[in-house]
Amino acid sequence: MTPKDSALSIRIDLANGARFGPGKAALLTAIQAETSISGAAKSLGMSYPRALKLIEQMNNAFNSPIVEAKHGGQKGGGASVTAKGLELLNLYNRISEEAQRSSKQDVQAIENLIKSR
Repeated sequence: MTPKDSALSIRIDLANGARFGPGKAALLTAIQAETSISGAAKSLGMSYPRALKLIEQMNNAFNSPIVEAKHGGQKGGGASVTAKGLELLNLYNRISEEAQRSSKQDVQAIENLIKSR
């Protein structure tokens, strides 16, 4: 996708009032890669307090933790995405990919309706 392309973004509004979308999915992916909340936040250009808030929202929304953080010490801290978190991320990615595939022509039709820059 080039900067000129339109894009479909999926956000799931959960029955309990919580939401899960591309920002939280990106944070989980970054935590997997960085194995730390601060590293993940930095890689996304996100503040550490914002990352903590999103993690708290996710952990409170689901029936088991999505991210587990380990406090620092001699070996340092760290964070990991739990098995439930990985399941959530995989389900979200599958939904997003299917939505992208099934709406490609319609998104292109909308793209054709917009003013060019």
